[in-house]
This record gives sequence, C-alpha cells and structure tokens, in this order.
Amino acid sequence: MTVHSAPIGDFGTNCYIITDETSGESAAVDCAVFDADYEALLRKAGVTSLKYILLTHGHFDHVSGVKALKDACGGQIVIHPEDAACLTDPKKSLNSYVKYAELAPVPADILVEEGSELFLGKQKITVMHTPGHTRGSVCYLTENKMFCGDTLFRLSMGRTDLPGGSTLTLFASLERIGRMEGEYDVFPGHGETTTLSYEKRNNRYLRTT
Repeated sequence: MTVHSAPIGDFGTNCYIITDETSGESAAVDCAVFDADYEALLRKAGVTSLKYILLTHGHFDHVSGVKALKDACGGQIVIHPEDAACLTDPKKSLNSYVKYAELAPVPADILVEEGSELFLGKQKITVMHTPGHTRGSVCYLTENKMFCGDTLFRLSMGRTDLPGGSTLTLFASLERIGRMEGEYDVFPGHGETTTLSYEKRNNRYLRTT
C-alpha cells in the first residue's frame, strides 16, 4: 500500500491518497478543500479515479472538498453514521461558524461502524470507532498503517471542546489505541506522521509505561 499526502487548506489538514499496488485501486482519506494543492496531490499519486473517499470525521476542515472530489474522481463516500449529517448540514460540520470553503452538500454512500471492513483489491481496511473528538470519529487501519484523523496527534490528542466532543470519551478511545498490539505508522489529521510505539512511550495521553 502506497501513501501520498499533503497538508491542504488554511488549517493544514493532512489529506492522504492510498493505493493498493497490486490492484491499482485507490482511496482518499479526508478532503479539506478540492483546490490546486489537492489536484497536485492526485497527480503526485498518479490517481485519476477513486474507489472510496474515507472520512475520519465530519468537521469542515476534513470534508469541505468531498463533493468536488467525488465529482472529479468518483469514489464512494464513507463515514460513521454519527457524523454523516456533517456532509449536508454546515452547522453540524461547523462550517457555518468559520470563514472557510463553502460546504457543498453531498450524502454518504457507505456508513461504517466499529469493525466494518472495506477492500482495495485484496487489501483490507478495518474501521475502528474512536469517538471523543466527534461522536463519529474513526481510524482506518490497513497493513501497518493507521489513519486517525483528529483522534491522535504526535505527542498530543484531538480537542474535545467542540459540539459532540468529550474528553472522557476520547480518553477511552486513546486507551484502546494504547492497548493495540504490533507497530503502526500513524497518519494524523494534522501535524507530523508518527508511530504507535513512539506515542506509547512519549505521548502523555497514550503512554502505557
């Protein structure tokens, strides 16, 4: 599985394009805005069509470009049901409270829950429901890679002071992540890529020793 990424939009949202090298099938993870930078990311990844648009949660800085991306490249829009309304309601996505790209409403195609599975070719993507930043926040796990949105950051965690956020719920989600076995490269919604082992050792919200 190859990963191409770029920080997109005014909030530096990490947007990812993942591709199964065997089948050539690709998915996007989040789309802050569909602009020249995002189009450059698609060219860098060598992608003209998508199988999925995987959304880690429904905040405007992760979903505002989804409709334009779908119109350009196809792809089934995937989100947890708790955040699905963010795709059509600018108040729920918080888009109406900030000066940002206008949210073009678009419905979800696939609603995923804890343990849901999707495939790029034969490569499985497993959904882990990690509420706390929002009620519908999820991580997407494939191979040894974790795309965690705003649940977990390098040496930090997502904020919980926005509607639908809960510090105690996020702590519980991070505790689950901290108990995971094996090593993962961690691709967060903002900031630097990290690893699960590094966060277990150093992140005060995840440290297990």
